[in-house]
Amino acid sequence: MATKNFPYSAFLRGPSQVLPSLDDADVILERRDDENLVLMRAERFEAGAATLRIAARALAILARRNSDLAEEVLGEELPWTTWLPEDERHLCVRELLGHLVAGADTGELIPFSHALTAWRSTAIVWSDPNLARRLQGPFPGNGEEVDRPLSEPQ
Repeated sequence: MATKNFPYSAFLRGPSQVLPSLDDADVILERRDDENLVLMRAERFEAGAATLRIAARALAILARRNSDLAEEVLGEELPWTTWLPEDERHLCVRELLGHLVAGADTGELIPFSHALTAWRSTAIVWSDPNLARRLQGPFPGNGEEVDRPLSEPQ
């Protein structure tokens, strides 16, 4: 689907100048001091959400029935998974698929995005054997003692 960009202020001044663009594109409203906003027709949004749910569940079924094939499929899309040790690669696939299926079902995809970023960062660490070895410890333990963090930020 094509997108068209407009300044957010243009939308506020005259929505009738922006809304006709929704006939053949999604609209990105660019804001200077905050995240951009996306406008789209509900039918396109619902079609995308339904498609994502079906694809996520199909991939999850594939992973349960043939984890090696699922790992291969994700490895093609996420080539950095090759840097993960085998046991972590399996865990990565399971965790990402869990977040993907839950996100597709609820519409909340930010946990999937965060997990994807975290696993990619982990893979990058594993790509450097010296760094990976240093981060696995042992650690001298001669630093300042800190309180255990709360489970949820307040």
